[in-house]
Amino acid sequence: MPHVLVIDDDSDSAETLAMLVATEGLTVATAGSLRDARRQMALQTPDLVLLDLVLPDGNGLELLEDTRSLPNTEVVLVTGHASLDTSIQALRRGAADYLVKPVAPQQLQKLIARVSAPCPLHQEAQDLEAKLEKDGHFGALWGRSPVMRRVYEQVMRVACTHVTVFVTGESGTGKEVVARTVHDLSRRRARPFLAVNCGAISPQLIESEIFGHEKGSFTGADRQHQGFFERASGGTLFLDEITEMPLDLQVKLLRVLETGTFMRVGSTTVQQTDVRLVAATNRDPMEAVRAGKLREDLFYRLNVFPIALAPLRERSEDIPLLAQHFLDQISKREGQRKQFAPATLQRLQAYRWPGNVRELRNMVCRAYVMATDTLIHDACLPGDPAQPASPADASSAPSLTIQVGTALAEIERRVTLATLEYLGNHKEKTAAALGISLKTLYNRLKEYATLPDGTLSKQIAVEEGP
Repeated sequence: MPHVLVIDDDSDSAETLAMLVATEGLTVATAGSLRDARRQMALQTPDLVLLDLVLPDGNGLELLEDTRSLPNTEVVLVTGHASLDTSIQALRRGAADYLVKPVAPQQLQKLIARVSAPCPLHQEAQDLEAKLEKDGHFGALWGRSPVMRRVYEQVMRVACTHVTVFVTGESGTGKEVVARTVHDLSRRRARPFLAVNCGAISPQLIESEIFGHEKGSFTGADRQHQGFFERASGGTLFLDEITEMPLDLQVKLLRVLETGTFMRVGSTTVQQTDVRLVAATNRDPMEAVRAGKLREDLFYRLNVFPIALAPLRERSEDIPLLAQHFLDQISKREGQRKQFAPATLQRLQAYRWPGNVRELRNMVCRAYVMATDTLIHDACLPGDPAQPASPADASSAPSLTIQVGTALAEIERRVTLATLEYLGNHKEKTAAALGISLKTLYNRLKEYATLPDGTLSKQIAVEEGP
């Protein structure tokens, strides 16, 4: 039977938590100080520690150093003094999660259920590390570079917790793959993983898609519809391009994160949700906040555990490994094995890859098709055979003068339109050069297309296609 240790100098709060734990069928002990906690841990090793932050003889975070010697003990911060800094500090020191007082019984029940279940990562960690050294991948993530090893370490740290993860990185760096890996290594792996591109859903429909709607709640709502939060119940919801979500909907998302509840569109019934949220953006989050694209309070609520992905040009040592991996995939699918000429791999490694891993994968597929025999050489690459073509040559591109004090949203608009014009209205190249997805570019162009007087700008073509 799992054993829980409640550490809180408020005797009433400690007894209340202990009573709630006992009703779940677990044994429980209490301690009012660090000294008492260490004595209780010596008497019986706990499976779960509910740890207050402020104690009479020190900071509760000090106890995390002691629990490192207890590999099967999960520590959860329970405090009325929570802040972003202390929460991140606790997670980095080894805490599994954090709760804010007063703790609702439903929150505690879900926590105990998660902690009582074995975390798959504990059984798979050695196998994952062995595959990394042998084959060069950590689950679905590929690369042995130091920056990727840091990502793997962060994924292992956060996977078995319930905390919100915020993944940042340029378009094409693999943010969804990171989110999927976090899910696959968590206790939620048997439940759904849903990926939602917030920039790909119409602003008029996105609230209904995320929260669901009742029959008759709006024109065309001829039946009840379950949103992503309901369909991902017990699992993980990945919200990509979070900065493209309308601001009024960001307010509602913030409420879900703070209360664990939501309402379908057209309903007055409160729904409980048990979903692990992973968000992502290809923008600089603080720039998005300053530009009014992301609410500051939502950013801090999402950014509990940040994971930053480096662009492919900053981990060029992984390019041969990734290229070979993609080549093996297409060779298996097409039934004919091909290989790279050594010089061609060197060309790929020297290229800057503005479209990152996604661009590399697409180029490998094209090179496979272009190869007339089993050897892929320079002539199979697009553009100049001696060098893969870049979407934009920075040395020859015109400059753009921006006056100091110009709003970030206006700077973004000018740079986007200038890049589009320079690249001959080729949207795929423009999106790659700007480090954004094609859908995000379309959304921006539609936003820019209407001038203040309500007329459509003739300078912007927003039809989909290159």
